[in-house]
Amino acid sequence: MYPNPPVAMPVPAPPSAPAPPAGPARAGGWAALWQLVRFPNLVIMALCLALVRAYLLGAARPLTALDGGRFALLALAALCVAAAGYIINDYYDVKIDAINRPERLVVGRVVNRRHAMLAHLLLSGLGVLVAGLLAPLLGLVNLGSALLLWGYSARFKRLALVGNLSIATLTAALVLLPELQLRTGLPLVWGYALAAFLLTMVREIVKDAEDMRGDAEHDCRTLPIVWGVARTKWVTGFFLLCLVVFVAGAAGQAGRSGHWLFGGWLLLTVLGPLLLLGRLLARADRRRDFARLSAWCKWIMLAGVVSMVLTKPG
Repeated sequence: MYPNPPVAMPVPAPPSAPAPPAGPARAGGWAALWQLVRFPNLVIMALCLALVRAYLLGAARPLTALDGGRFALLALAALCVAAAGYIINDYYDVKIDAINRPERLVVGRVVNRRHAMLAHLLLSGLGVLVAGLLAPLLGLVNLGSALLLWGYSARFKRLALVGNLSIATLTAALVLLPELQLRTGLPLVWGYALAAFLLTMVREIVKDAEDMRGDAEHDCRTLPIVWGVARTKWVTGFFLLCLVVFVAGAAGQAGRSGHWLFGGWLLLTVLGPLLLLGRLLARADRRRDFARLSAWCKWIMLAGVVSMVLTKPG
């Protein structure tokens, strides 16, 4: 582990970390493969898609909305593209991850780089093909997502705000996929997509502050490197404030509509933690502080996903 000096102070860059030697997967490689595709994240994505379909867009009996095979194919296509995105991100970030997260390095150490690229292409192709068979629009969305994930991994993530906006847009698009399939015109799903966009912006900028050491070593121009940590915290605070106002408005609207359980959930498990997140953000100045903020964002996102169950009265 590297020491944790305040990231606001100049930090001497460590020597360049060589790429780990490529080689075949060794015993116990399945755990590394699950880590490579971020299996827990894929589970949360699948849960998000299911809840959007069942509770935001479903009929009076939400569980019946998941019976159709078309939704299962939509979820499969989306998860294939997401898994491919995680693989290509690790493919391009071998040297950076050797500095920022050496204990989580998979590509080049457990999985051969050529095999990783092949898996990325196969999963992306499958995701685009399946979505295209469901509807041309869905195929185009998945194709655009796959290309954006490639661009993010190869270039965009190294540019201030460009990479953050890319991932936030993809997160919002995931929430909107069931709506793009059904074309219901319901505004609630768009509200969730906006909230997902704002929270993802907060988390992605926080992650850039957490990963400054490795990013700086490899000439990335992320927001904390270009503007410094202090200004970056103000930018993060802007997106966080927008999200706080939005969630507070949604909770108030739920109360006026008589959806007390939904409004109370938003207040206790989303708005309250968001306010605490702002307080922690103001005090953050070390790598471990930003790592804590990133984990906090994950739990808030999960609470927001679960809140979909409570959107239907009764």
